[in-house]
Amino acid sequence: MTTIVASANSNIRSTAAHADEQLQLLIELPADHPGRPAARARAIEAWLPLARHLARRYHNHGEPTDDLVQTAAVGLIKAIDRFEPERGIDFAGYAIPTILGEIKRHFRDRTWAVRVPRRLQELRLAISNANSTLTHTLGRSPTVADVARHLGVSEDEVLEGLEGALAYQTTSLSTPVGAEGSGELGDMLGMPDHEYELAEIRVALGPAMARLDERARKILTLRFYGNLTQTQIAEQVGISQMHVSRLITKALAQLRGELDPASATAG
Repeated sequence: MTTIVASANSNIRSTAAHADEQLQLLIELPADHPGRPAARARAIEAWLPLARHLARRYHNHGEPTDDLVQTAAVGLIKAIDRFEPERGIDFAGYAIPTILGEIKRHFRDRTWAVRVPRRLQELRLAISNANSTLTHTLGRSPTVADVARHLGVSEDEVLEGLEGALAYQTTSLSTPVGAEGSGELGDMLGMPDHEYELAEIRVALGPAMARLDERARKILTLRFYGNLTQTQIAEQVGISQMHVSRLITKALAQLRGELDPASATAG
């Protein structure tokens, strides 16, 4: 067992030394050196084990491991491109928070069920942290006003952040609802009802119809409610089909005038 551990430690040290060496070779090359792109690629490859290790920390957080490794690699590339050795910080100390920051941004941006502005995402996190802090210090659940004062924002902004937080997760329209799951959530959602557009017209139509003479009302009722043809109406009323046609036209014009005086005037 001791031999195995010693061998593993030796391999780790060897890998770390190789990664440091590749990064140093990149640093020593001038920005316009033709060999710099290849040196950069070798440095990235040498430090990828660190990125993979950090990504695997989050493997059980609901995101595919491959996506996390790719995100961590992006953070590593940013760290290599922005690293300034003259600041006296070792590369690992600079790269780790850079990579972790990229992974956290990935979760913040990609795991929302409904896309919301970055400002609201950050506000949601701040509100969550404020709730935890204030619950401990106040000994009770904080109010919206408490959170607003703590964060230095308005109460409306806190409410906006809380509303935005609802977008973090969604519920499927197929979710069972009702007694013993007899229905689905989607069945309970309202649909556009075009009949509402006609409601006002129908309310006004009654009085307008009442102002027609009895024969005109009967003819319109037979035509539009009974779905009879003009010939059938003529037989019932005892007049010609042409006369029925003229009476329908006259009655409809009167109704239009009752319902929309402006159009009657224009006509």
